[in-house]
Amino acid sequence: MHTADGDPDMSGGTARTAPAAPTSPSRPPGEGAVSVLWSFGKCLAALLPVYLAGYYGFSISLVLLGLMVYMGYKHGRQEKEMRLKSSMFLLENEMEFTTQKLLRARRDLPPWVSFPDVEKVEWLNKILQQAWPFVGQYLEKLLVGTIAPAIRASSIHLQTLNFTKVNLGEKALKLVGVKAHTENDKRQVMLDLYLSYAGDVEINVEIKKYFCKAGVKGVQLHGKLRVILEPLIGDVPLVGAVTMFFIRRPKLDINWTGLTNLLDIPGLNAMSDTMIMDAIASHLVLPNRLTIPLVADLHVAQLRSPLPRGVVRIHLLEAEDLTAKDTVIKGLIDGKSDPYAVLRVGTQIFTSHHVDSNLNPQWREMYEVIVHEVPGQELEVEVFDKDPDQDDFLGRAKIDLDIVKKARIVDDWFNLRDVGSGSVHLRLEWLSLLSSADRLSEVIQKNQNLTAKTADPPSAAILAVYLDQAYELPMRKGNKDPSPMVQISVQDTTKESKTCYGTNSPVWEDAFTFFIQDPRKQDIDIQVKDDDRASSLGSLTIPLNRLLESNELTLDQWFQLENSDSASRLYAKIVLRILWLTDDASPTTPSPPTSGSGSGLGQGDVASNQNPAGSGGLTKPQPSRPQNTTPDPEFGTEGVLRIHLVEAQNLIAKDNFMGGMVKGKSDPYVKIRVAGITFRSHTIKENLNPVWNELYEVILTQLPGQEVQFELFDKDLDQDDFLGRFKLNLRDIISAQFIDTWYTLNDVKSGRVHLVMEWLPRVTELPRLEQVLQYQSQQSYQNKVVPSAAVLFVYVERAHGLPLKKNGKEPKAGVEVTLKNVSYKTKVCERSTSPRWDEAFHFLVRDPRDETLTVKLSHSWGQTLGSLTVLLREVLSEPGLVLDQWFNLDGALPESQILLRVTLKILDTQLAVCRGTPGAAGEGGVEQFMPRWDPSHLDLKHRSGFSIVADNGNSAGQVKLTIGYSADENRLFIIVHSCRALAACSKDGADPYVSFVLLPDKKATTKRRTATKKRDLNPEFNERFDFDFTLEESMQKRLDLSVKHSGSFMSREKELIGKLQVDLDQIDLKAGVTQWYDLVAESST
Repeated sequence: MHTADGDPDMSGGTARTAPAAPTSPSRPPGEGAVSVLWSFGKCLAALLPVYLAGYYGFSISLVLLGLMVYMGYKHGRQEKEMRLKSSMFLLENEMEFTTQKLLRARRDLPPWVSFPDVEKVEWLNKILQQAWPFVGQYLEKLLVGTIAPAIRASSIHLQTLNFTKVNLGEKALKLVGVKAHTENDKRQVMLDLYLSYAGDVEINVEIKKYFCKAGVKGVQLHGKLRVILEPLIGDVPLVGAVTMFFIRRPKLDINWTGLTNLLDIPGLNAMSDTMIMDAIASHLVLPNRLTIPLVADLHVAQLRSPLPRGVVRIHLLEAEDLTAKDTVIKGLIDGKSDPYAVLRVGTQIFTSHHVDSNLNPQWREMYEVIVHEVPGQELEVEVFDKDPDQDDFLGRAKIDLDIVKKARIVDDWFNLRDVGSGSVHLRLEWLSLLSSADRLSEVIQKNQNLTAKTADPPSAAILAVYLDQAYELPMRKGNKDPSPMVQISVQDTTKESKTCYGTNSPVWEDAFTFFIQDPRKQDIDIQVKDDDRASSLGSLTIPLNRLLESNELTLDQWFQLENSDSASRLYAKIVLRILWLTDDASPTTPSPPTSGSGSGLGQGDVASNQNPAGSGGLTKPQPSRPQNTTPDPEFGTEGVLRIHLVEAQNLIAKDNFMGGMVKGKSDPYVKIRVAGITFRSHTIKENLNPVWNELYEVILTQLPGQEVQFELFDKDLDQDDFLGRFKLNLRDIISAQFIDTWYTLNDVKSGRVHLVMEWLPRVTELPRLEQVLQYQSQQSYQNKVVPSAAVLFVYVERAHGLPLKKNGKEPKAGVEVTLKNVSYKTKVCERSTSPRWDEAFHFLVRDPRDETLTVKLSHSWGQTLGSLTVLLREVLSEPGLVLDQWFNLDGALPESQILLRVTLKILDTQLAVCRGTPGAAGEGGVEQFMPRWDPSHLDLKHRSGFSIVADNGNSAGQVKLTIGYSADENRLFIIVHSCRALAACSKDGADPYVSFVLLPDKKATTKRRTATKKRDLNPEFNERFDFDFTLEESMQKRLDLSVKHSGSFMSREKELIGKLQVDLDQIDLKAGVTQWYDLVAESST
């Protein structure tokens, strides 16, 4: 019975397992052999590199390196696959994760949970999921039918390219939230789409000719896409265009297959993703936008590049209680940090200087950023600890710029996130854009109250240039169409448009923005060039003061190009906007930490309206008032540059007749630009060897990188013709003190200019004044300028006991300082009878014995509050030529006073010493003259024959270096400034970089190289390299430097351009030497 009962069970069990029989492990013998052979082949392939390394005698380190690269590759692949799977799982189970999982971190929640005004659009996701297969079909047709043929036609090497598989997968793009902004502009609809895509997309491509396969299997993309529907119109389709862009860079992760697996190797994976993100950012991340017009006759360029919403001026003041990262004995002893800050707004990034060994650093730096979209854009501040290897993270803070726009001024401490402690003190000012120049002078005056460690001064305006198109540009040689691009320059900033290939009527539709310090003195320089950057197709110079006279500060028109064909024109829209900080804006009151953050203004690095409430302690009784001023340490440190424009020779004849068959003359004049100031000489009619004999003087602050630019033009009735240019480094002029030489003009065939320049020493010895004035009286210049004998510095600190207004209220006091026809105004303080300004001004003085300084106080430049006059001859009788005291005010109360410092410095020209007076000449019998100094290290091309390179036939150009030793840091430093007149390595010129090593150096630990500059035979690097050597060790080194061309791996173009060797024991390292060095070309033997 038991057996009988058991049979059905056994048979039943057999019946249940019967269907699995066909899938049992029993396989044909051939298939098993193939599997064994495949396993053996994989083992052999793994051991083959080890065998080959031993056979050819390679080091085992190569095998270990390959193993490390392979392990890193596998680890990266696994991490990518895990991230992709987890993202897919999260998107599929979003509701469970947000409603059923407890203690979920806030950053893991979708936007519709974190932000109440973000709506969940599940219905739209269902539509996308339903339509996703058909989107895939469309993409496949697009890739196979349109894109693949275009790629095959673009290159002979890609003629066998084919897409073998295009599958978007089953995971559709998902919108995890939508936010609508309808409060800003009634003529548009603004949507923020929170996109999240973790898809199983699979796209494979094959190039049969090279047996090459590559592809993508899995993509992640997460970001916030802003979509703007504008303008709204009263006709179908109701919307004129759709504009879309990412406010910030989206997060991207790609899983590669085939040959592109190599992109998952450590180091290459970050590089490849960054390159792809750069390509996306160039089209879809602010300030770039993708605009799709839906109706005809629409100004697409204005939608693609609208005017910014405003400008935010960022004052990075200080930080406190930062984390100590430089610990000692593995953390047992707390150390310090060397903090610096990185500030980001969109694609605009700024980095502060680092402060050594300080957990409470003070930076006192200022930056200006353009804000394109509010709400939406944020200021992100990250603080790092500077280390030799990898910098440590000290925290971050984010500030919504929409808050700054509404508050106008935000002055507060912000806690750093993702760290245990730390806060940063910022002052943020929202600058509105004005379309009228009525307040320009007031803005420029206010900006003079701001000083910062950054080289760039505060901006008074922004300039937007919409470059549309050009018409009938000149043809190339052989009557070929050019490939035009445009370089737009404002002062020292140059930006380039895209290149339009093979057309003489290009359409660029590009937009550019520039910060402007003083539009009354600056120009726009537009150069249209062929894609080789060498052939000029035309140029255009537009003074910005022309915009100040136009309607709404805008020029929207065709411009005739200079140095081009008669029919060549360029269409552009140029818009200027004045930056204005609203007067009634009051800063949010900061709550500084208890350790005292208020010491900043005493440093003098950033001076701004930090305390608009008034003077604070100035209302104390008279005895407690300071008896002398406390100016910034930089007060009175400016110098004076004197430029004597003497003559020119061998200029180009531009006024030709009969189409150039009869040579004519030119009507030359010179433009001199320095520190945002432009001087212009008078025009000399029909002369190729003009003599100007004109003098110019300018007060300058010594800032790194400053240059003096000279441009010559031929005056014409329509557009002036270009006759050449050159520029000089101010630092070289200061080092030389006095220069009398000829300079060859660049970018033209011939011409040179004779200049006498002097950086005037400032002295306080009164007897020198008589000699300077005597020399001054003997000089005569064509432009009727009398050389200055002194420079006057005036510091306006504060006032006390000013009278009330007629209505009994306290005044809003401002000070106007005047010397002859030059006048400056301070800021207007808030209501107080004891205001404080802390502002400095400077004047050029012709004869201090006869001139008078006038100081006038008034209420908002209306009701007079008092005045005083200071005779400069009284300053001459003071010790050190300094007058620092309280002055009583005329026309005010008896107790009304103002605290001033008036400092006089005599300008001691060398010519007053070396060129004797007539009396001195009579005594000595022979008049002494200052010998002309020929600064060969300042200008290469002034030598006889106007050769652009050295006389040495083996010369390959020059390189400018600074070599010195810093005793404070105990370091040898080498600064690679620039190269010039390099030898071309290909038809496109060269892609130069500088590399060097300090010999002797067996292990090449001192080998360094600069960045590569593309297509530039006169590159500028400005890179500094430091070496931890003692002075004695540095003296034993030899600099072995090479300038090389960065050619492609398979290129036959020569790599070495030129080289040089310098023994450092031949250089005064303590003083530091800046000099041009000749490069020697590689000898061909």
